[in-house]
Amino acid sequence: MKRLNLFFGAAALVAVSLTASPSINAQENGNRDENGKIVRGPYETNRFGDNWFIGVGGGVNVFWSEGSEVAVGPSIDANIGKWFTPSIGMRIGYQGISSKVWADHSSVLGSVLDAERNKYQQKFGYMYVHGDFLWNISNAFSGYKETRFWNFVPYLHAGFFRSYGLDGVDFADNEFAAGGGLIHNLRLTDRLDLVVDMRATVVSGRVNGGSGVAVLPTVTMGFAVDLGWPNFVRTSTVVGAIAAADADRISALESATAALEVANSTLQDQNRSLASDNKKLSKEVNQLKNQPKYDPADFYKDMTPAVVYFNIGQAVLPEKELKHLDFIAKNIIAKADKQCKIYITLQGTADSNTGSKVRNQQLSKARGQYVYDLLTGKYGISKDRLVVKSDVVNAKADPSLSRAVKISF
Repeated sequence: MKRLNLFFGAAALVAVSLTASPSINAQENGNRDENGKIVRGPYETNRFGDNWFIGVGGGVNVFWSEGSEVAVGPSIDANIGKWFTPSIGMRIGYQGISSKVWADHSSVLGSVLDAERNKYQQKFGYMYVHGDFLWNISNAFSGYKETRFWNFVPYLHAGFFRSYGLDGVDFADNEFAAGGGLIHNLRLTDRLDLVVDMRATVVSGRVNGGSGVAVLPTVTMGFAVDLGWPNFVRTSTVVGAIAAADADRISALESATAALEVANSTLQDQNRSLASDNKKLSKEVNQLKNQPKYDPADFYKDMTPAVVYFNIGQAVLPEKELKHLDFIAKNIIAKADKQCKIYITLQGTADSNTGSKVRNQQLSKARGQYVYDLLTGKYGISKDRLVVKSDVVNAKADPSLSRAVKISF
């Protein structure tokens, strides 16, 4: 009993002393902003290999169940875990102990009565494999600080509990166990922590051959080693660093944006001007569409007659006038023949001042026929579009015009 009282006294002293950790955390200011307010995140998502830890420890275990005296025995802990955020983590642990319990009744763990105690000593050992959900209160309430000396971490645990007999006792039992605990992490170096783990486990009393429930308070002390990258980076810090590093780039982008706005304004002015010009052009196109359709025949109807000249008494053109007729045939008559149905009148004339009337009549007709033959034979003008007339000009006419063929449309 003295040993039990000593244990509970030491545990109470440790618990009272550890409750000072929140006040210690409150005095830290490395996790505050420029206004003195605690910064709690957000934080970058850590990689798979970051923020792992492994730990080992040893201590004492108290075992109590209905119908048995309280027994104290050694306890060994080993675990591995990971912090997902500065406040949330998980671990898998192993706990192994052996105990000797004085019971009022005989069981498979011991059936020999001790005459002095009038009790039965029962011997057994057990292993407890458990999973723990960790909550770092220091980081949750006081903000994450990688250099903090003391972190206060309560947790819940559950797992597989196997008990077995010692010293040849034929006994084994498997049960589900659960409970809660409190971890105190004391930072020694960047990667090494001193860990005080206070745990309470509840399991069925069948683990020692009894009934009801069994309660196992445990206190261990050991060390934990951090693996991988052991810290967290606040997102706001990363964003601020990026913003500072990209200040020049941001300034250049802002300048480019201003230049684009000016260029866009200029383009809008140009678009308005082009739209106005387009409107004017559309109006002109509509006006042209509404104008009366142009008839090429009107051009030729109003054209002044073309004239080729003959020498006195001749019914063939001199070389000079042949070239003149060539131009008229290729550039005026042939074009008129293709564009519209224009009938062309060839009027041959003769001078009444010379020769007889009969001779002049024959000469004017011959001149008209001569030009007719050239146009149809040499230049391919359709015959049904040519009309030949003859005329004898009186004495008052211009002599040069009285020896010619007029080509009218």
